[in-house]
Amino acid sequence: MTDQWVTFSRFGDAELVSLTGEIDLANAPEIGRAIVKRINQAGKVLIDLTTVSFLDSAGVRLLDALVGDLYEHGTPTRLVVGERGAARMTLQLCSFREDVLATDLDRAAADLQV
Repeated sequence: MTDQWVTFSRFGDAELVSLTGEIDLANAPEIGRAIVKRINQAGKVLIDLTTVSFLDSAGVRLLDALVGDLYEHGTPTRLVVGERGAARMTLQLCSFREDVLATDLDRAAADLQV
């Protein structure tokens, strides 16, 4: 049951995927399947990581695969990581693509309008 880690809603004209808690080897595959099932027809995607408390390499791989697949399908995507926090720190340590990171939902949504 992924409801404890992932919820789906809309933010403007984008599909909003909100992740929370720990994203790791134990739950990343299940979370990934739930996200792919939900967003495969989305025109724009925002993934909110601001309430993620822990992100391991499996979580980073999941995000990298999602962003890569969405990019290949021409789906604009942003990861919302806040000013600080576990997700931002981990993604920066991994030299994750800065061009898809945003500090808040409003900025991320504005980026997708360009």
